[in-house]
Amino acid sequence: MEVLATRIMEHGNGLPEGTPVVAKELLHLGSRAAVDQALSRLVQRGTLMRAGRGIYVRPVESRFGTRPPVASKVVEAIAAQRGESVAPHGAAAANELGLTTQVPVREVYLTSGRSRRLKLGAQVVELRHVPAWQLVLPGRPAGAAIRALAWLGPKRASEALRTLQRKLSPSELRAVVAARGRLPTWMAQEVSALAHNG
Repeated sequence: MEVLATRIMEHGNGLPEGTPVVAKELLHLGSRAAVDQALSRLVQRGTLMRAGRGIYVRPVESRFGTRPPVASKVVEAIAAQRGESVAPHGAAAANELGLTTQVPVREVYLTSGRSRRLKLGAQVVELRHVPAWQLVLPGRPAGAAIRALAWLGPKRASEALRTLQRKLSPSELRAVVAARGRLPTWMAQEVSALAHNG
């Protein structure tokens, strides 16, 4: 069993920070029961952290001690492994774009996969399933603007769009306008008004 644990850690140590160690990817090392048992022992020793059902991450060693990996890295790695799209929640996007001064208390990500929670040390990270339109233009300010508008809702959309007109580059504004066919009606109307009047 120690040999299996050592081989699992050799595999885990070769992964970038936040990349999950998943039992199904270790079945070449032993049976599922043996791999699960070895993972459980590694968690008890503190060599691995259990982030969620079947998801383990390697803690990061620094000169200040051991810490969990950065949440965004874990979320991005899980999304890549499972073929999901993920993006920061609309509240975080609204704060980043200067549309609100509220700072989200918890880290929440939107996903095309199922909703679930990850535990990284004392921090709980939520992955929330959303419709595909909320995940358009990932990694771009235009996509963050759409998620921020979704979070702000119909009553605050037109004011937010006026602010976004000043903050986003012309190419990002064009990207928001180009995506309006995928947006809900209330948001498409506001974006169309922006395109027509702007």
